[in-house]
Amino acid sequence: MSQTRRVLIFADSDNTFLSAQSFNRRIDWQKIREYLADPREGRELIEMVIYVGLPPARERFEEQRKTKEKFIYWAKSNGFLVVVKEGKAKGEEYETNIDIVMAMDAIELALEVRPDIVVLVTGDSDFAYLAEKLRRRGMRVEVASVEQSLGNDLKVSASSVIDLIGVFDNFQQQNNQQNYHRIGNANLFD
Repeated sequence: MSQTRRVLIFADSDNTFLSAQSFNRRIDWQKIREYLADPREGRELIEMVIYVGLPPARERFEEQRKTKEKFIYWAKSNGFLVVVKEGKAKGEEYETNIDIVMAMDAIELALEVRPDIVVLVTGDSDFAYLAEKLRRRGMRVEVASVEQSLGNDLKVSASSVIDLIGVFDNFQQQNNQQNYHRIGNANLFD
């Protein structure tokens, strides 16, 4: 019997959402978690942490803030560990520097729990140094991102890359099949 590998997942929600959106894909966070820590592949999930940059509490960001607050509530209710950092307004935009929080947490948590695999769900090359640092500590670092949105520095710093486009498409096919079966079954009983 093969040895179980312990997996720790850190997800940059904004980067992942923007990558999926730019390729007209939807994110199913539960299925991403199941895929990245699939027990049939000999993986045991330690934790999946999702990092969310929250818009400042200002009128012009009200709609974005409500959407993210709903997501935060949903994610916490579905067993995800969620780390939120409120942003600061910069003109018409805002910035949160959530990347710094994610990198610091990843180092600290990975050194504490010593996973076999750390998965970074992001395409942001700012995480290249984090990937190298974790690899030097003996951990395998996988990057899960839409490959076309993956920064080259991060790509070469990781042990391997998981292209999320294929994962998103697979989820979409499964959802379409489930919807087809529901519709088909409903028609049988009409």
